[in-house]
Amino acid sequence: MKKGIHPESNYVIFRDTSCGKDFRIRSTCTSDKTVVWEDGNTYPLVNIDVSSASHPFYTGERRKATSEGRIAQFNKRFGTRQKGA
Repeated sequence: MKKGIHPESNYVIFRDTSCGKDFRIRSTCTSDKTVVWEDGNTYPLVNIDVSSASHPFYTGERRKATSEGRIAQFNKRFGTRQKGA
């Protein structure tokens, strides 16, 4: 690898705000917020909305969509019309 062209990566704590789970991962992200991790060291803290701990694809939970699509609304209102009727 060429020296001096890659960003520096260090350990960062990612906190999933939807479920409260924390992950310690190497990343190039930085933050002004810090948190003390289980090992006693202080790491930068990055808040995220969705992670593998809360996303329905990874958790296996199914969520029903709250709104129907435009085509479904149209078909519900008018139905399928027969030719010649």
